[in-house]
Amino acid sequence: MTRFSRSDLLTLQNYPLYIKIGRTQARIMEFHREMNGRFYVSFSGGKDSTVLLHLVRQLYPEIPAVFVDTGLEYPEIRHFVKSIDNVEWLRPEMRFGEVVSQYGYPVVGKEAARAIYYARRGSEWAVQKMNGNFKDGTLSTRYQRYIKYRYLIDAPFPISSHCCEVMKKRPLKKFEKINKLYPMTAVMAEESYLRQTTWMRHGCNSFDSKRIMSNPMAFWTEQDVLTYIKRTGIPYSEIYGDIVPKNNQISLFDEEQKLMTTGCRRTGCFACMFGVNQEPEPNRFQKMFITHPKLHYYCIHTLGCGQVMDYMGINYFPILERKRKYEERVEEREDALER
Repeated sequence: MTRFSRSDLLTLQNYPLYIKIGRTQARIMEFHREMNGRFYVSFSGGKDSTVLLHLVRQLYPEIPAVFVDTGLEYPEIRHFVKSIDNVEWLRPEMRFGEVVSQYGYPVVGKEAARAIYYARRGSEWAVQKMNGNFKDGTLSTRYQRYIKYRYLIDAPFPISSHCCEVMKKRPLKKFEKINKLYPMTAVMAEESYLRQTTWMRHGCNSFDSKRIMSNPMAFWTEQDVLTYIKRTGIPYSEIYGDIVPKNNQISLFDEEQKLMTTGCRRTGCFACMFGVNQEPEPNRFQKMFITHPKLHYYCIHTLGCGQVMDYMGINYFPILERKRKYEERVEEREDALER
């Protein structure tokens, strides 16, 4: 049963930033009161969680932050996290290579990857979902979008949505159990359909869910985050570059001004392929070739992401000429190793 509707979410998302800040602070204070101050901020070092940590520590400076060091963070993110006080570092029990070997690569999106994983194992609900139907076989307008990914069921590599659960959620849940703390995250509803439905069911503070947690910025947008950083001048990771007006537009009013980053737009795990199939070029891996060539080589060859994107028809090189030269260097390196 849902508590809110999509129109409720749209209304909140259209509020001016100063109202959103006030409502977020109210949700933070509510969570602090109900949990007797026993919570932590899930801190990835990204711009969203940076804003959340700033909002929380303006109210409660003693609240700890927790960072999961998966080994797949950009070096600029790690450097920034090290500059923040009172951050607990956690490590997952499995590395990315072990996760994809045992479960599969993260592609398309969490829902699709999960359906592909179970469709390969004969689960009827998953097969129906990949056919664009509900579990009972009736047509689903929402699941129709998965039909174009049915070919991945026969892909010559494993696929799953387990990566985030194994590498991030498990160490956090273990930390929560040991320290008797509850999580607060910077998850925003605009990021996925699943996050929208979760907010509609529980709201920002989910006291009635299996895992009690707070998402006080759920009704924010990326533009809100960029505007908040620009207005307040708070430090953030250099991987994003500068925050500038989009398309060189100039406005007398900040609320009307669309902003963008000159560096990465999103960070997270650099080897994650969720959503890359929908990104306009240059996509994240094409940009990585320019900004972090060693990480690009590691993703494409060592972790095997290249074979996955080749199969899906995703270009991970900026231009064909660079790809040709790169392949020549790879062949030279392999020949040298053989000798």
